[in-house]
This record gives sequence, C-alpha cells and structure tokens, in this order.
Amino acid sequence: MLRDNAYRRCRESPVGQLRRKTATLPFFDFRRRHIVPMKLRDTGFLLAFSTALLPTAAITLVDHGLPPGLAAWLPVVFMFGVIPLLDMLCGQGRSHWRTPAQADELENRRYFRVLVLPVVPIWLSTLAWCMQQFVVQPWGIAAQLGWLVSTGVIGGVLAINPAHELVHKSSGIEPIAGGILLVGVGYHGFKVEHVRGHHRHVATPRDSSSARLGESVYRFVPRVLWHNTRNAWRLEAGRLRERGYRIHSWHNEMVSWSLVWLLMPGTAALTWGPTGALVLVAQGLLAAATLEVLNYIEHYGLERREIAADRYQRVTHHHSWNAPQRYTNWLLFNLQRHSDHHAMARRRYRVLRHHADSPQLPAGYASMFALALLPPLWRSVMDPRAKAHRSAE
Repeated sequence: MLRDNAYRRCRESPVGQLRRKTATLPFFDFRRRHIVPMKLRDTGFLLAFSTALLPTAAITLVDHGLPPGLAAWLPVVFMFGVIPLLDMLCGQGRSHWRTPAQADELENRRYFRVLVLPVVPIWLSTLAWCMQQFVVQPWGIAAQLGWLVSTGVIGGVLAINPAHELVHKSSGIEPIAGGILLVGVGYHGFKVEHVRGHHRHVATPRDSSSARLGESVYRFVPRVLWHNTRNAWRLEAGRLRERGYRIHSWHNEMVSWSLVWLLMPGTAALTWGPTGALVLVAQGLLAAATLEVLNYIEHYGLERREIAADRYQRVTHHHSWNAPQRYTNWLLFNLQRHSDHHAMARRRYRVLRHHADSPQLPAGYASMFALALLPPLWRSVMDPRAKAHRSAE
C-alpha cells in the first residue's frame, strides 16, 4: 500500500508528468533501461547535406570577384584540401553501443531512419542547379572543367554514398529512394551488383571491386565500372530465370531503372539543349568514378583465405579497411566503419561499430583519396600495411 501511494505521488508530480509526456518521443524512453540517449554529436550527421552548399558558395565567390576558373574548383578543393584538416580538428570517434539491446534501439530510432531520405530531393535539385549554371555562366574551359568535376565529386558523396546506405535495406521506401539517387548519376547497376555481387565475393578474386595488391587506381576504376555494370545485368538475369520470369520485362530491375534513367538525358536536352544531356552523362561517370576510388581505398590488398576449391572463409571485419575520423564519418554516414558494414551488411549506419583489430587506414577517406591518385606514394604507404595484415590473417 505504501509503495503504491509513493508510486502515485511520483506519477502525479511535475517530474513524473514530464517523464510520461516524453516517453513517446523518439529520443526518450524512460521505461527502458537500455535506452541510448540522443547525443549532441548525433546531429553531426546533418553535415552529410553540407556538400550541397558548395556549388552555391562557389557562385557567390564568383559574384564577389573570384575568378571563375578558381571558384569552379572550390568543391574539389574543399573535399580534398579542407576536410583532412577538419578530420584533424574533430578528432576520432571510436565509441559505439555496448549491448545488443542498445543496438536494437538505435537501429529502430526514427531520427536515424528518416535522416537519409531528404538527400533525394536535395541531390536532384542540386544536380539541376549545377547543370543550369554550367550552361548559363559565361565560363572558359578551365571553369567548365572544374565545375563538371566538382559536380561529379559532389554526386559521388551526396548521392551515391547515401544510396549505398539505402539499397541495403530490404523493404519500404528506402531501397526505392536509393535507386532514385543512383539513377541520378546513371549508376543504377550498383544497386544490384553491390548487394548481390560485391558483398558476397568481397576480398576474393571473383570480386572486381576488391583492388588487388599493387593495382593502381587508374587501372582499377575503368575495370570495375565496366565489370560491375555487366555483372549487374547478369545477376538480375539469373534471378529472373530462377523465378520463371522473362529477362526483358518490368520484373528486371536493370530494365526498369535504365528506362527511368533514359528520361533524364532527354529532359536535360529539352531544358538546356544537347550540352545539358552531355553534362548529365559526364557528371554521372565522374560520380561513379568517385565511388569506385573509395571502393579501391576500402578493400585494397585485402583477401579472404581459400578453404576449399572456390570457397573462402566467412567475411569478417578483418576484410575491409577501417578509419575512425569523426568529421568524415559524419559526412559519409559512418562509411569509414566499413569493416563492420561488411561483417553486418544490413546494419544501419548509426549502429556500425569501430573495430580496433580491423586493418586501419592511416588517414581519413579524403586524404587517402588524394593519395590514391599518386600510385607510387600510395604503394609506399599501403603495401606494407596490407602485407602485414595478410600475414597476420
């Protein structure tokens, strides 16, 4: 009786009323002891949208007197010149959930589920605006080239990276949203090949997206762009044959997404003329190449041990490179925790763990991207690390 009275007084107090009101909010649940509190640093994932501001900043600088030939390259300079500095300033993030119950709570938290979806309208509007500026600005060759490369790099970061997060989800609007983002850069085959090809064969000779030890990025990127597109069609054809469907039908994801993509150059040509269509295709190739340079970084020189004829050890967090730089992980939805992503592919970005015993990159993706473009320096830094990890494995 005394306990019941005390409980009633607690519930009727101002604190008790506040607890009941906030118990249904997405960031609070006082009835569950394993709740992971919403932390201020979780708002850092909003930085994923910041790359959409770079083209506007570039045009603003042109209006204030900066030569267009320099301003058009601003997004590229920011990505590979400023972000490494921000990585150093923001430090490293290695913390993650401690119990499976906490992981489940984070996996289902609405904030993290919804946050990625606004990228779709943001990217499509950014792409249209960038194409408009390319056509209407009285720029020379240097500025046009810089603007095209900048648009492609932004597409690789702002479109394909969130699409990578979304296509791994099995139902609902998320995989559709991921497909729309990929169509925006003309690399919709990634939706099929990455999930059903790359994740199955990663770190084996059968995976084109796993860079071989000693392979340069300039050899890797053209090879993987061609192979992955071809393999996506092959995988989808095999899936349809198993289910008794015709290959050339609406059941074929590659057919349906390709038809959607064909509408985009046509729309661009009607809006901005032939130049618009060419810019759309070119930025897509550059965005896809940006993604594949990241793939090069994520898996360079790592391999799974063959345990029988054409059978390899299970994929673990030892078969992808890991990086803990906090700023880039905010910017890329924890993509640098790639080791855990391959160990648990459907795990949402906020739930990905840092593994100290995974192979560790010496710097964040922005720094490693620039390094990969210089093969002799890349090999001098990465080959000893890759060989040491392979020997330990």
